[in-house]
Amino acid sequence: MENPIEHLDLGLVNFTKHPSNPDYVVYRFTNEEKANSFRRELEEQKIAFEEDTEDKKQVSYTLFAVHKKFYKQTMRMNFKVEGKHKKPLIPFFTLRWFVLLFGLSILLLSILSYYKHMEHLNEKTEQIK
Repeated sequence: MENPIEHLDLGLVNFTKHPSNPDYVVYRFTNEEKANSFRRELEEQKIAFEEDTEDKKQVSYTLFAVHKKFYKQTMRMNFKVEGKHKKPLIPFFTLRWFVLLFGLSILLLSILSYYKHMEHLNEKTEQIK
């Protein structure tokens, strides 16, 4: 019996083994811009691929099947495409800088507090001796 967990797809990554041919890896994109960027990358690197579309649960996927000998190369391209189209976690520039400076100030205060507390402990240790 086949392992059912092997085919469980939680959507955390956008690639999987080909369902019928283990020599291929399938990359899937829901965003048309990402799919076009990935297609361009594949064509620029002259990597042979097969393309298809699939409709599943009200979502249309663009699928690219690539031979597994190009796995490392296509994974780099996949990360490049994902990075190019990634939105920042904190969209507002000033809020990003505020969060960064706030975090750094908390870190600085905790370091200063640590050294201040160590001086206090050293004084108490000297008094006990």
